Amino acid sequence: MWNDLIIDVNGETVLLDPRGAAFCPAHETLIVADMHFEKGSSYARSGQLLPPYDSRATLLKLAEVVGRHRPTTIVALGDSFHDAEAGERLGAEERAMLEALDRVADFVWIAGNHDPQPPSWLGGRVARELALGGLKLRHEPLVSPYLGEIAGHLHPSARVAKWGRSVRRRCFVSDGLRLILPSFGAYTGGLDVRETAIAGLFAGPYHAYMLGSRRVYAVAQQRIA
Repeated sequence: MWNDLIIDVNGETVLLDPRGAAFCPAHETLIVADMHFEKGSSYARSGQLLPPYDSRATLLKLAEVVGRHRPTTIVALGDSFHDAEAGERLGAEERAMLEALDRVADFVWIAGNHDPQPPSWLGGRVARELALGGLKLRHEPLVSPYLGEIAGHLHPSARVAKWGRSVRRRCFVSDGLRLILPSFGAYTGGLDVRETAIAGLFAGPYHAYMLGSRRVYAVAQQRIA
């Protein structure tokens, strides 16, 4: 049993999925960030050999989340492809998986810094940002406060400690006014939420919503290790 955590972002209800996606039920829209398809093959070209299965793993996870929430629209918040040639390196089976997802929901590909021009063969449409009710979806969060902003780019993670043990997980970050999504890609890392690039986005207290195996855990700012 998967347990989503429900939060409010600028008056909009948002479900935080334990796999790292956000779902807006009023708009039937699923949002994911920073999938970084073909990051493994990019590293292999520079001699850093990794198992070449990251794109498939990410797509299988996306298909699982789509199957549970049944969105009519899927928004990918940029850096869906790790580099300009990643779309051409994507295997035939992985392309078929993307095409199958495109048949069950409309895709909106937000341009990111890694993929300012996503592959031309992609289904759906490409946009710089997207308005969704009281929300504004973009790849990189604005430095100045922006009500209703949902963004990616920063790959947030958090660590909590208790009874002499600590655990580190990818996480969502929100103060109820804006929301930063965790990276969705299999090979993407994480930036500590206490770093200025993330913490500096919030004028007041915020929560890290850490990904567990079956649920999302809300951790207040003062409890982050």
